[in-house]
Order: sequence, then C-alpha cells, then structure tokens
Amino acid sequence: MKRAAAACLVAVFLGFGASAQEKPSESPKREPARSEPGRSETPREETPNRTPTEPPKAEQSVTQHAIVIGGATVNYTATAGTFVVKNEEEEPVANIGFTAYVKRGGDPSARPITFAYNGGPGSSSVWLHMGALGPRRIVVTDAGFTPPPPYRVVDNAESIIDRTDLVMIDPVGTGFSRAAGKTKDKDFWGTDPDIESVSNFIKQWVTENGRWNSPKYLLGESYGTTRSAGIVDRLQGREGMAFNGVILVSVALDLEAIFNAPGNDRPYPLFLPTYAAVAWYHKALPNRPEKLDPFLDEVRAWAMGPYAAALMKGDAISDAEVDAVARKIHEYTGLSEEYVKRSNLRIDEAAFTQELLRERGETVGRLDARFLGPTLDPIGRDAEYDPQSAAISAAYTAAFLDYYHRELNFGKGKTYIITNYGLFPHWDFKHKAPGGRFPSPFTNTGLDLAHALTVNPNLRVLVLNGYFDLATPFLATESMMSHMLLAKDLRSHVEMKYYPAGHMMYVNEGALKAMKADVAAFMDRTSGRR
Repeated sequence: MKRAAAACLVAVFLGFGASAQEKPSESPKREPARSEPGRSETPREETPNRTPTEPPKAEQSVTQHAIVIGGATVNYTATAGTFVVKNEEEEPVANIGFTAYVKRGGDPSARPITFAYNGGPGSSSVWLHMGALGPRRIVVTDAGFTPPPPYRVVDNAESIIDRTDLVMIDPVGTGFSRAAGKTKDKDFWGTDPDIESVSNFIKQWVTENGRWNSPKYLLGESYGTTRSAGIVDRLQGREGMAFNGVILVSVALDLEAIFNAPGNDRPYPLFLPTYAAVAWYHKALPNRPEKLDPFLDEVRAWAMGPYAAALMKGDAISDAEVDAVARKIHEYTGLSEEYVKRSNLRIDEAAFTQELLRERGETVGRLDARFLGPTLDPIGRDAEYDPQSAAISAAYTAAFLDYYHRELNFGKGKTYIITNYGLFPHWDFKHKAPGGRFPSPFTNTGLDLAHALTVNPNLRVLVLNGYFDLATPFLATESMMSHMLLAKDLRSHVEMKYYPAGHMMYVNEGALKAMKADVAAFMDRTSGRR
C-alpha cells in the first residue's frame, strides 16, 4: 500500500488525535498524519493495570440514574467496569472493559439490548458513547473548534436507552480492555481474532445477564461496521444467537472500495460525489447549483459511468479523453484541470483536503469536511492533520474521563486508552469470508453480512451516511451494499439514511436528532414494538 493510502487507513479508522490516560507522561505522541504508516511505537501489550502473573478479575461499579427522553422518565442502572472473557476451553483470555445501561423494571426478555463500539482498529467507544448513544453527551461546536475547558456535558435527550438497553464495548488494547491468562494484547489484533473476542464477550454477557430471549442489535461505527458484519454472522452461525438488526454508521465493510493502492482504481469514482458535496458546501465550484441532491445524482451517474470507464483504460486512454475527464472533474470539484491531469485523473482524499482550498490557506477536514483549519504546509501534497479531529478530540477526552470517574465512579488510578496508535501497524487484515477458499488480504465482511441476511431472513440492516464524510464516502457504501449479491427479496432488508454532516454525523445536533429518530423507528419495526 502506498504511503498516502496507508495514512488514510490509519486516519479513517482511528479517526482522532487524542489518546487519554491517567498518567499524561505515558500518552503516546501523535505525529502528523502523513508519517503515521512508518510509526515505530511499541504497541501496548501490557499496562500498569496488569502483570502476566495476575489472575484476571472483573471490576465493576454500579450506580443508579434517571433521565427524561421524549417526555418520559427512564430509570436505569449503569454498570462500568471490566468483564472476564473465556475461550472454548473455559480459560480466561481477556478482561474487556464495558459500560452497560439497563432500564430498571419490566421484563428483560421483552427489552431490546444493543451492543455498540467504535472502530479503529485501535479506538475505544468514547465517541459513540459521549456523542450519540449514552445518557450523557458532550456539547461541541459544530463545524468549528470547540473552546477550551470547562466543557459542557448534558443529559442526552437523543440517547437510545429509551428504546433499548445499551452495552458500550472497548476491544482489547483500548479503554481498560487487556489480554488475560496466557494471551497477549497482540493476539487479538486482527480482523478475525477481533470478531471472535467481541463475539465471545457478547455471548457471555448475554448468558450471565439472562438476555438470550431479548431482541438484539449491533451498532458499530467505521471499522466497527467491519466488526459488526463479522460478529452477526459468527454469532448466528456458531452460537445460534439470532439478531433483529444491525446498524452501520459510516460504513467500512469492503476496504478495497475505500483505500486506493497501486493497481486499485476502484475508490476514485466512489469518492467523487463526496468531493462534489464538499466543494458545493464550501462554495468552491465554478458553477454551483442551488440544490445539492440533484447535483449529486448527476455526479454519481458520471462517476460510475464515463469516469470509471476512463480509468479502466489505464495507459490506453487518449489525450482527448484525459482532457475531457479533467474538465468534468474540475466542473464537479473545483480542482483545476491542470492539477487533475498532474494527478493522472486520480485524487485521493488526503490530497483533496489539502488542495481544495489551498489558495485560501485552509485545510478541509477528512472525517467531516465541513470543518476547516489553517494549512500547516502550504506547498505540501497531502494534509498534515484533520481539522475535525483537532477541533473536538480534547473535549471528548476530558468529558468522558470526568464522567467515568465522577458520575460512574470507575477508573481512577487506571489507564484508559482512548486511541491506541501503537496497535494499528500490527493489525492483521486477512479475513476468510463465508464460502471463500482462502483468506483475503483486504478485509471484506460485506460477504459475512450477506450470509447473515440470507440464513436469517428476519434480520434487517440500517445504514447511516454523512454527505461530507471523506473517510467512508456514501457512494462507496452504496457500492458495498449493492455488491453483497443478495437475493432480490432480501435487498429491501437494507435501509439507507443520509445526513448533512460527516463521519460522526452526530456532532451536528440536527443530524443527531434525525439519527435518533431513524434508529428508534428501525428498532420499533424490528423488535416487535409498534
């Protein structure tokens, strides 16, 4: 994988520049995004919280709370801590950190349960936890830099705990989650081991808490969608645990569709409509249309037609066709024809975020291109950082740790890893999809999801997209969903939603409200609730 593509992979999945721990001197240093693929950081295999000789021990704090959502009071129990996960031989292999929110009263078997996580690989669940799903939410500035502390944390009126109990999970190597027994953290750092360990956590948590008969959901963001597709197929096929629904936020099922590499031209057309949306938002188009949606329909059609066909010709493309394609890309993105031709008609997102507003001295955010920041290297090819990450990460870190320590009464004196940057270079992306003879070096769990939908025709999938997400662009997601090769009667089981925001669409409060309404309606339809 070339350097730029590798940098994108790190920045897309990890997503954020903050790594919060109890001892600031232990925080891993983050270099600019362009140098991350060559990082030599030692992965965190052991921490001050565990020595190899200590037997694993679950530690939990249980507190009682109430919140008003939609005019109704929800009384709930919050359990923050760690949970010992065992292998098939009943040997402890990991101590996984989690936070569970369970409504008090009523019949647990009739109450839905949702297991949620972020991505990375290497990200804790802080972002979804404090941004969208949990009962407390950090208020950040939308499409701008959040002011310094003190930060504002409020009751989350858009939390999903009025519809479902919720378990936020931190995979091994993030949060408080560590290997246990004879294993090491790095034993879990791969597509398939990660799917297995989180699946085992879910199965064992469900068993210990008597939730086998509850309606069940998975909700993952970014690489968390990669994880969810593998988990639902594994738990349904190996453990007999049927799911009602899977909610995919900012999708990354088929990595080949979103990461360009030498010889892989597939991502370039799939990114073009998002480039067009971003240029439209920042008024960088030579002839800006009034409405976005009809414009994007036009760009979609051209990207998947003439543009994809032109790239397929490779070096056999004529000079006249190069000129014609460059003119059209200029029309749709505002990038100059000369720049497009110098780029060989292929512009990756790291270059786009640097080039779009270069003349203004501004860099465009990757996770949410509505965010802008000053350009650090005016003559550089790729952006040096992500303004969206820089704008909100400190607020999320401080808010979460303060909430966890003071309100949930857990974690003081322990090391909580917000983002484990040392994990990513050691991740094994090989994955063997259902029906495949050999593992693929480029993960595609879309085939796992297709298998899960086929063997469980009651399963439904909700897909949430941000128009201004340069990490997991919406046309790439549409392509992934249409290449699962589902039977015709199953295709309607996948529902798509779009929001005028980015990768973390919930930082926009209007999008957060719409996201909650869409998720609530989805759960009402699929859990038996009307």
